[in-house]
Amino acid sequence: MLTAPDGVEVQHELFARLDEARVQTDQLFDQVKPEFLYERPIPERHRIIFYIGHLEAFEWNLLRERVLGRSSFHPKFDQLFAFGIDPVDGGLPSDQAADWPSLAQVRSYIGQVRQDLEAGLTAVTLSPGSGEEFSTSLLLNVAIEHRLMHAETLAYMLHQLPLDHKIQNTRVAELVVRPVAPRMVEIPAGSATLGLSRCHDNLFGWDNEYEAHTVAVPPFAIDQYPVTNGEYLGFMSAAGYENRALWREADWNWKTAQEISHPVFWSRDQREAHSEWHYRTMFEHVPLPLDWPVYVSHAEASAYARWVGKALPTEAQWHRAAYGTPEGSERPYPWGDKAPNRRLGNFDFKRWDPTPVGAFSQGQSAFGVADLIGNGWEWTASLFGAFPGFDAFSFYPGYSANFFDGEHYVMKGGSGRTAACMLRRSFRNWFQPHYQYVYAGFRCVSN
Repeated sequence: MLTAPDGVEVQHELFARLDEARVQTDQLFDQVKPEFLYERPIPERHRIIFYIGHLEAFEWNLLRERVLGRSSFHPKFDQLFAFGIDPVDGGLPSDQAADWPSLAQVRSYIGQVRQDLEAGLTAVTLSPGSGEEFSTSLLLNVAIEHRLMHAETLAYMLHQLPLDHKIQNTRVAELVVRPVAPRMVEIPAGSATLGLSRCHDNLFGWDNEYEAHTVAVPPFAIDQYPVTNGEYLGFMSAAGYENRALWREADWNWKTAQEISHPVFWSRDQREAHSEWHYRTMFEHVPLPLDWPVYVSHAEASAYARWVGKALPTEAQWHRAAYGTPEGSERPYPWGDKAPNRRLGNFDFKRWDPTPVGAFSQGQSAFGVADLIGNGWEWTASLFGAFPGFDAFSFYPGYSANFFDGEHYVMKGGSGRTAACMLRRSFRNWFQPHYQYVYAGFRCVSN
């Protein structure tokens, strides 16, 4: 447990947040039965054991020399657990479970890292807003949010783990809400402020969030709610996966090669000709909840949008609908300036699975667009790229720049497993278009 010197408020807050983030990831790994920690639930990713070591190795490699001035006690593990795998790196990993260290060795490494970090960090005094390139405050924020990002992406992975490989979690009561009718909301022409200003010394942002700039957005209409499983079922029934005209060539080739015929979270008994669709939640299979947002890849979302004669929103359109107001001002959150809480959306680790669309009416934007924050990231039509004035973190140069490749799309909003600190307006998420495992849905626009 990290303890800050008396009176150092910023230091105390950061240490507390790092401890809380550790609790989130420790609890996540505890959901897996120990004998299955060497499984690989998603073919493109490392085995679970890698991520157990990775979170500590990342923080140790980030802070050890820059902040603590310490030498490595286990260089081999520092390197082994340093980097993950991007799903488009050119091939699937081929390592075997026996290639990895024992769980006892990994946990011993974790314990030593935490002990050394805690001893070193409590001796460091932070000065908020110092403007130093490698300020300890900046690096601690990087460590905290990196761990919280993995708390979400690891949930994607564990979601694909066979149900009997996991320890059942106490089920949160399902929300029962009045069904909502799909409709579109007219958004008048206006501007959207994308990004974060460097003038805000007290605010943390990743390098891709800078620099703040304003984009003019012509009028458009946007779905009030994300597309639901029920609506997507209509696309399925209309043979949308067999209609080549709805798919880009690269998307069609991917879908055909991988034999993709439905969302990855859906399943049914192939032995029965007319079996019903089911949904794979984190801990059980349930009849397909028609009023939950559908989770699909960008390729699948784009095909659906073409089927209904619409399109995915651009990043600027999404911002305008989420944060803009009829008066022309912009809000920190769709609902206003109030800090995120459980009455405003499904986020911050409160639930493992989605809730019905329209369940959080208090979270609507000024234009009446609902469910913009939480309950599933939302795909946009915008390729992930640098904002004007982009300057890569020199201590982590590949964090964003490695993905400015024309192969990744921006996602906005957040899911049920997104930490509250990453619900800020400027935060940008991204994935490549053929990755189905993300808690990501979409809504459509018409211009």
